[in-house]
Amino acid sequence: MVKRFDPTNHPNWLKPHSLEWYRQLSEQHGAYTYPWHSTLTVPNGESIFDKEVMDKIQNKKVLDVGCGHGEFALNCSAVAKEVIGFDITDRFIDKANENKKSNLSFVVGNSKHGLPFKQEEFDCAYIRKGPTSAYLLLHQVVKKGGIVLGLHPGDDSGRELPMLFPNLFTRNNNGTLHAIKQRLQASKFSDFQIETFNSIEYLHSPTDVIRLCCFGQTQIVYDFIFDNCIHFIDKIFQDNAVTEGLPITSERHIVRAII
Repeated sequence: MVKRFDPTNHPNWLKPHSLEWYRQLSEQHGAYTYPWHSTLTVPNGESIFDKEVMDKIQNKKVLDVGCGHGEFALNCSAVAKEVIGFDITDRFIDKANENKKSNLSFVVGNSKHGLPFKQEEFDCAYIRKGPTSAYLLLHQVVKKGGIVLGLHPGDDSGRELPMLFPNLFTRNNNGTLHAIKQRLQASKFSDFQIETFNSIEYLHSPTDVIRLCCFGQTQIVYDFIFDNCIHFIDKIFQDNAVTEGLPITSERHIVRAII
């Protein structure tokens, strides 16, 4: 694999999770869903988090921060008294509003500019892979003693990919766990804890490696990587895959906090 195949060098490449990237993703698909096919061993961080949220929000008014296209908020509305989803991407909210219910609504906004809700309006809140900046504000809108739950991908997710596919993937050195701790320490919570869960995700095919690499990018970028790299990727995939597929680490941090 040579340097010219580094996808970040492509003129159409957008930095993942930037505002432009989210806007492009919403314009292309209207939803925040993963395009690759894989199998995730259970239990895993996401399955544990989802069950815990469902248990904690029954008959409560809940804030979903970073709700995306509202799929999880819709699920939560089946057991909660009321759910309000909040997200920065208007096209995601447009999609979410297609499933609007009497106890489910959505608001567009940026948590870095504040939360447009009343003092102690919510019984509890959760952030499911959404912005950690919201932790600094939740004490204003969640009642005293209310529970806040968070789910965040860890830096070790996919740690095998940069070794298997140099240049196509790079090691994630964002210091996610440290950043979460800093936000929580500054968030005026009466108590908080972070628990880390590691599981295995099996990518089903070589094209799923490219779909993962190009998540949120244009078809032009995907085609460029496919045309230039599929023969490398296919060989590496076949050399390292097991019966279930190519195994990679899935790391998730779960935050549990009390206002």
